[in-house]
Amino acid sequence: MHEPVHYIKRIEEKYAKLGYDAYKWIVNEDPPPWQPLLKPLSEIRLGLVATGGIYVTGQVAFHYKDDTSFRAIPKDVATADLRATHFAYDFTDARRDPNVVFPIDTLRGLVQEGFIGSLADYAYTFMGGIYSVRRVREELAPRIVEQLRAERVDAALFVPA
Repeated sequence: MHEPVHYIKRIEEKYAKLGYDAYKWIVNEDPPPWQPLLKPLSEIRLGLVATGGIYVTGQVAFHYKDDTSFRAIPKDVATADLRATHFAYDFTDARRDPNVVFPIDTLRGLVQEGFIGSLADYAYTFMGGIYSVRRVREELAPRIVEQLRAERVDAALFVPA
């Protein structure tokens, strides 16, 4: 058996302090279904979804107890206007450079180079580590998928924090 990643104990302790029962980590027995790209990367419209608790100055910050909300962040956002808050990781580096958990500058550069066709008008962020798997599956995930479909993305890059 592999040793757990050090943040797992911290998350379990934080949930306990918030009054939750012992956290049950999800184990997916089956791999996700494979879906090949239907066109080259240079022609795709890419969506960005990140779990690092990134938001834009002026938006409401995420709160810590089962926050299943998400933020829509314009693709042309100034990096200096990005903020981070999260209970499950040390976000010191994310506050210094949000690209460590929200690689918007890198993706904009890849579009400029022609490696990626275009970015969706908005990226979607939320605070990962949500206690309720059911709420993620039934509430949060469908709302984000709906947004990505409305933006007609061909593929989405998911960035976990």
